[in-house]
Amino acid sequence: MTSMRVNISPMKNGEGQVREVLLNSRALINCAPELIPTPGQYLLAYAGGSELPLPVPLFFSDSAQNGFISAFDPPFSWRPGTSLYLRGPIGHGFAIPSSARKVALIAFDDSPARLHGLIPIALKQNAEVVMVCNLVVKDLTEVVEIQPLQAMPEIIGWADYAAVDIDRGNMDRLMEMLGGRPAEMMRAAARSEVQVLVRAPMPCGALAECGVCALTLHRKWKMVCKDGPVFAMKDLL
Repeated sequence: MTSMRVNISPMKNGEGQVREVLLNSRALINCAPELIPTPGQYLLAYAGGSELPLPVPLFFSDSAQNGFISAFDPPFSWRPGTSLYLRGPIGHGFAIPSSARKVALIAFDDSPARLHGLIPIALKQNAEVVMVCNLVVKDLTEVVEIQPLQAMPEIIGWADYAAVDIDRGNMDRLMEMLGGRPAEMMRAAARSEVQVLVRAPMPCGALAECGVCALTLHRKWKMVCKDGPVFAMKDLL
């Protein structure tokens, strides 16, 4: 199976608004359709008059009328009605192959909200879906099976497509859980499509190459903000 990634969309600037702050680290954002990111992509959002000096990355979690539901912890000052300045969509997103029939969604160290948008895509192509995480998930459809993180190696072996969401600082721990055997993972990645959303601070949003989000791949520096944030697993090993 060949590697697939969503191409970078032309970035746009626009305005949006916080319509509602939801539970489970999510918020409903009103914005123009062309600003809505795909799963794995992000927007940079800045609220005028905010106490935060840097913009906040907003990842897609679910569809909503007149906008989308974002996966992030809203700053304390953000309330329903807060106006936002938006830039995006930015970066490479996830892409489930049309042939995938066994899909694993793995939230390694955080909320599975950034993976939630892949569920309807997988179900639409009649795929079985397993969510792997250690958090309590209350809003999943009953057809999605939930497994603990310790089952991750087995689930990746079962899947013909897997999407992983992980903080950059936990990449070594991911390898430890997979047995520290990159050769075996390379063979697994060759049999199936494994994509990884690497989370890191992204203050410049692919504009300045500030290096804050830098990641070393095969002795070369890559920027999570623009070369990712979704990478093929085989490129990370």
